Parts: sequence; structure tokens; C-alpha cells
Amino acid sequence: MKKLLAGALACLVAAMSWGAMFPVADHALQFIDPFYFSTIRYGTVTLLLIMLLAWKEGLKAFHLEGKALPLLFFGTMAFTVYNILIFLGQSMMGQAGVMVASIMETIMPVITMLLIWLVYRARPKNYMLISMTIAFIGAVLVITKGDFAFFGTLSSNALPILFIFIGVTGWVIYTMGGQAFKGWSTLRYSTLTCAAGTAITALITAGLTVQGSIQVPTLTTLQIIKFDMLFMIILPGLVALLAWNYGIKILTSLNGILFINFVPLTTLAIMLVQGYQITTFDVMGTLLVITALVGNNLYQRHEQQLKVRVKKGVPAT
Repeated sequence: MKKLLAGALACLVAAMSWGAMFPVADHALQFIDPFYFSTIRYGTVTLLLIMLLAWKEGLKAFHLEGKALPLLFFGTMAFTVYNILIFLGQSMMGQAGVMVASIMETIMPVITMLLIWLVYRARPKNYMLISMTIAFIGAVLVITKGDFAFFGTLSSNALPILFIFIGVTGWVIYTMGGQAFKGWSTLRYSTLTCAAGTAITALITAGLTVQGSIQVPTLTTLQIIKFDMLFMIILPGLVALLAWNYGIKILTSLNGILFINFVPLTTLAIMLVQGYQITTFDVMGTLLVITALVGNNLYQRHEQQLKVRVKKGVPAT
């Protein structure tokens, strides 16, 4: 029970941190391109993780154990595909991209369910499907405030929305990839995948710079966004990454991914502080998301209790 609660809290911390990153990134992306933004952000996170891993587990933790390609693949999905494309899409859409990028996070549970169904031929249980649907509806109500004409405006932004969708899918794949590194600590998986993915991001950024498509940010630019970058490195970067991988390790990707619905709710909460008015749809949507998460967790615990009883030979009631 305590372990499940710890996993749930870790996923919640990560999701809320990511919800806060979109409004912060909106300001930073007015001065710096998504490529250098991602490279500088996760380049710093990588250095911090490497020092932390060396201190906690020693140099032996850097041995790849024949898993170089999986580490490179999953790292690229998270720290190249997700981070570049989601911020590139957000930047292309301007201020509207803040909420669009945030709400697109809520389709992660659906993508996870479909990938598990497709790859492992494992159909999600009915209560999981119901929880995902309720949580998604709740998040949509909060973001749109019941005005579904909101989705009609998205057709003129097909390319940035596609970028955001591909980015989101990349993070889902990364989340699922953690299950393939059993026996590895959360810190070790996070560090080595972050290092691999960030290296790819840095190479792409360098290539585009040489090509002339993007420019190296000036010291003035870095000075302007220093507080944005500091926040992005510490909370949505270092803390959220470790918390998310830890929580997913306990809850599994299919259950933990539900917490991603708190991303748009957190984004909206920050925007409310900036002047938005709370509506009935905000309250209804929030309650739906919480109900879905609690309901899924209760069913999961009930299922585990039944399995324990069966093992012990106690009749299920």
C-alpha cells in the first residue's frame, strides 16, 4: 500500500511539474529556438544526473551491459523526439500552443493502451478503458470549458499539431521502455537514457547551426531566459524525470500514465492565476480526472488483493 502511494505521488509530482513547464517555456521560446532550448536544458540535466549516479552507485553503473541500442532508442524517443517536437510545435503555434501542447499530453494513456494492445496483444481491462475515457473527458472539459468549437480551430495548425503528437508518442514509448531494464535503478535508467538522447539532440542542433537554419543563442538571450531555464532544468527536468521513472516502475506504464491528465490541469491552474476565470466546466473536469484516477487505483488494489487470496487458497468474495 505504501509503495503504491509513493508511486502515485511520484507520478503526480512529475505530471504537475510538466504542466507548469508549458507556460514557462512559452516565454523562453520567444527568445530561443526549441533545439538550443532542449540541448541546453537536458545537457545540464545530464551532467547533474551523471554526477549523482557516480556518487550513488559508482562507475560500475555506467556499464551498458549490452543494452547500448535500447538505451539509445528510448533515450532518443524521450530527449530528442519528445523534447524537440513538442516545443517546436508549441513555438510554431504561439500562445495557443501552450494549451494545445498541454492537452495533447492527455492522449498518452490512449496511445499507451493501443501500443500495448498492438505489441503485446494484451487488451486493457475494462476498468482501465473506463478510467482513461473519464480522465480524458475531464481534461477536455477543463481546457475547452465546454466549447468544442475549440477543436475546429486546430485544422489550420496541422503541422505543429502533428509534431506535438509525434513528440507525445515518443514519450509514451520511453515510458514503456523502462520495463525492459528490470534490475536497474531509476537513477541509472534515467541517467543513461538522458545522456544518449541529449547527445543525439546536440548533434542535430550542431548540424542545423552549421547549415545556418538556427543560430547560437547570445549571452543576452541566455540572460533573459535564465530563470525560465533554471526552472526547466530543476523541476520539469531533473525532479520530474526521476519521479516519473520511479513511479512508473511501481505502478507500470499503463496505470502510471493516467497521471499525465494532471498536466493540462496544472497548466490551466497557472493560467488562472494569470487572470483566467474558473467556470463550472473547470470544476466538473477536475472532479472527473480525480474520480478516474482514484477509481483506477481502487480497482487495481482490489485486483492485487484477489491475486494474493488466490495464491493463499482463500476464496474470493
